[in-house]
Amino acid sequence: MKRRDFLKNSMLTAAGTLVVPAFIKPFEALALDELTLYKNLVVVQLSGGNDGLNTVIPFGNDIYYQKRKNIAIKPQELIKLDDMQGLNPNLSALKEIYDQGWMSIINDVGYPNPDRSHFRSMDIWQTASDANQFLSTGWIGRYLDSNCQSCKFPYTAIEVDDSLSLAMKGKTKKGIALKDPAALFRNTNEPFFKEMMNNDKEHLDEDNLGYLYKTMIETSSSANYIQNTSKIYQDNFVYPSTGFASQLKTVAKFISSGLKTRVYYVSLSGFDTHVDQTPQQGRLLKQYAEGINAFLKDLKQNNKLDDTLVLTFSEFGRRVEQNASNGTDHGTANNMFLFGGKLKKQGIYNAAPNLQDLEAGDLKYQVDFRQVYGTILDKWLDVNNAQILNQRFNTLNFI
Repeated sequence: MKRRDFLKNSMLTAAGTLVVPAFIKPFEALALDELTLYKNLVVVQLSGGNDGLNTVIPFGNDIYYQKRKNIAIKPQELIKLDDMQGLNPNLSALKEIYDQGWMSIINDVGYPNPDRSHFRSMDIWQTASDANQFLSTGWIGRYLDSNCQSCKFPYTAIEVDDSLSLAMKGKTKKGIALKDPAALFRNTNEPFFKEMMNNDKEHLDEDNLGYLYKTMIETSSSANYIQNTSKIYQDNFVYPSTGFASQLKTVAKFISSGLKTRVYYVSLSGFDTHVDQTPQQGRLLKQYAEGINAFLKDLKQNNKLDDTLVLTFSEFGRRVEQNASNGTDHGTANNMFLFGGKLKKQGIYNAAPNLQDLEAGDLKYQVDFRQVYGTILDKWLDVNNAQILNQRFNTLNFI
């Protein structure tokens, strides 16, 4: 019998408490660590302000076609989900996911007093601030700062990129950014990097550049852990040949190899579609859908889908009426996609956007995005959302 199986079979439950036989007490900590099941959160950022109305199309409302005479998706072209809403045809790879019950769509997500600046609105989404509040830490970063038992190391949150988003930066802790674990491992084991650490150790302290030295040590340690843990797992699942799909393949490898990471962050940019929106958005949505499809199937094949929740957001939606350049301008509320094997409410979570009741030509938000964050913090990451979001938000029922 394998040691892992022996330890499992040797443990008894009494009134919900794990009882470990006395003769294996020295191995108790190791056993509990091995048996810990990590729930993974994957955050997908669609940068530029994706047009939600041409992503999930309210084809059952004539106002949609009146306001978008040149760029509206025709009823015969879209993928119908019900009598009111359908998916952009470039999201065809998501229909299978939708039918499996692994997808939920939340409409009209936003926040009070919306800002139409890319930079400011993205800051609001990444920090979970009010519109008139400026925070220097991200909502995931503050989660890392919290007292969660698994937040001791930078690799608790990994962004598959060359730089770290504000969302991942806390006051005392932050995630780690990497595109290629092998490359980071090689770089942190270069003689120059090692020499810097050894030389600086003699001169740095908490009063000068101690933070830099601490960051170098943490990066080196994380690189070693990530590389040595993930290199054992060989992922043969075929992904589309796109940069976005490559990010997701890296995340799937990390999850399936048992990396003790709770949060992953990836992004797809290019959604600022002021001119000739239809082909540009179509290409991006196709990349997104095909990448997500492969990612979820990969996780399912490796029995990791039930332990993974995927959240997709964009900094804002677009205006209801198209502009004169066959595009759309910056708007407000938008839809969010959630994926996972344990969704409590699959399909369409709430009603389609109300195109008759607008505010200065924009959708009115019905769901505060921090309710979505708060739900994930409370029910998935097991922390009090008020501690992270600086106020208590009511949770939703998608998990």
